Amino acid sequence: MAFTIATMTDDFVLDSPRHDQSTFSGRFLHFLNVIDPRTLFTSDKVLQEYVGLLDQYKQGNLPPGVTSDDLWRAQKAKQAILHPDTGDKIPMPFRMAGFVPFGAPIVVGLLLPNQTLLSTTFWQWLNQSHNACVNYCNRNASQSTTTKDVLLGYTGAVSSAVGIALGLNILLKKSTKLKPVTRKLVQRFIPFPAVAVASVCNVVLMRHSELQTGIQVTDKNDNVVGISRKAAKKALMETAATRAFLPAPILLIPPVLMSMVERTSFLRKYPRMNLPAQFIFATASFSLALPLAIALFPQKSQINSDDLEEELREKTTEKVLFYNKGL
Repeated sequence: MAFTIATMTDDFVLDSPRHDQSTFSGRFLHFLNVIDPRTLFTSDKVLQEYVGLLDQYKQGNLPPGVTSDDLWRAQKAKQAILHPDTGDKIPMPFRMAGFVPFGAPIVVGLLLPNQTLLSTTFWQWLNQSHNACVNYCNRNASQSTTTKDVLLGYTGAVSSAVGIALGLNILLKKSTKLKPVTRKLVQRFIPFPAVAVASVCNVVLMRHSELQTGIQVTDKNDNVVGISRKAAKKALMETAATRAFLPAPILLIPPVLMSMVERTSFLRKYPRMNLPAQFIFATASFSLALPLAIALFPQKSQINSDDLEEELREKTTEKVLFYNKGL
């Protein structure tokens, strides 16, 4: 994985990111664009205008006065709102641009002190339900997924999250050697292992059908070469790795900062500011962690043709093929 400085092109290129995707910094800047919450306010009318403008560009019939910046803006909104495989509109809370605005309040709920078994169950269920919907709506959709597969994946993901969180809470309450202050501090970090493990389970279970059906692989000109289960396995492993990394900054940084801020005279004088402070730390951590996590691997990933099934190797002379990893 390269960590060189990203380059950016001003000249518009259809269906291509503006930043160099061969570098980590390029992918990070690209995904900062992808999660830009301002795209959530794009109306259906404006979206249709953007899609029409991009179609006109593709046909070589651009109206006079249209600039590269106009085209980049149109493509940014289209890619943020419409699924790359199906072309369907992704519901607002489950877009990558909606992950932080809709997920940050859930993170605050996960990090609330003095959790009961009921509140732990509720917040873990809500978090994994949101994650499951995001995983499903941003999956590789080149092959169909049955309702049964979705329900089984969702049940498994929620069960793993709730089970781990409750188990750790019960162990913590049974521990008699911890001082109250230490117990409170440890409890702040319980959501991390529960969410990290469950998030990996979530994406694997929600998308496990891809391992059976395979996903499309294409050449450099986006011509479909065939369906590959090996590419699906690689896509799933890459996405699972991002989900394992994502909770770390979100669920570890705010508790550390809050433990420091709670000792200040300001919060002692204004205890009602505790929740707003948690929300600010959670949102800031989430906003940084999300593009960092999904930038670990390119969305349009590649695989050596030698690593694919024999029937696919016989269909192409290309050394490298491509697939949509999903987000």
